[in-house]
Amino acid sequence: MTRAGVAAALCVGLLPFGGFGHAADPPGVARFEAPAAGTYELPPIDRVSEHGLLDSSGGTAPLLGLAAGEVALVSFVYLSCGEACPLATATLHRLDRLLASDAALASRVQLVTVSFDPARDTPERMAELAQGLAPKGRWRFLTAEDTESLAPVLADFGQDAVWLPPGGVAPERLRHVLKVFLVDADRRVRNIYSTGFLDVRLVINDVRTVLGAVP
Repeated sequence: MTRAGVAAALCVGLLPFGGFGHAADPPGVARFEAPAAGTYELPPIDRVSEHGLLDSSGGTAPLLGLAAGEVALVSFVYLSCGEACPLATATLHRLDRLLASDAALASRVQLVTVSFDPARDTPERMAELAQGLAPKGRWRFLTAEDTESLAPVLADFGQDAVWLPPGGVAPERLRHVLKVFLVDADRRVRNIYSTGFLDVRLVINDVRTVLGAVP
């Protein structure tokens, strides 16, 4: 198994199967009850632009590429991250399985994982990550030509990312806040999930609310 494949396997293993809560919570214990889909509104809180990035085959691809009536969940990660990024990827992996099994949502929700680290997370490495995660539904893995071309994407989404120099035995690492963005087909950001609220039940209910796909 390649390094990216090992990383993917580790990512998937970080969340307990029955747990919806924070990674530090006991398995199966939820931190809060998610409101029922359709019982609340999610007004737009921001609007982002479309951006061209590189897909896992090395070709140019839109970051969102949404059609009418679709939404995307966008997560920024880097493969050598040992802190927040595995949690984000593991949560998207669970969402991928749940969405793929839901006929009302499967064709209308796209997961997008974008690398912070284009120098090391090449299209080939993103392809290895995708292979390790084996998506069941619409889940794309993107990177950029270089840091300079990624910068306007991060600025547009308001995604912080500061490289910290290596110190002692610690390698260079990226300081960032975990964020997963729910974006509708008009490129309006409808919610942003960080560590405390990155709960698959809440995300699914938000997706249903935005799409009007209330069961």
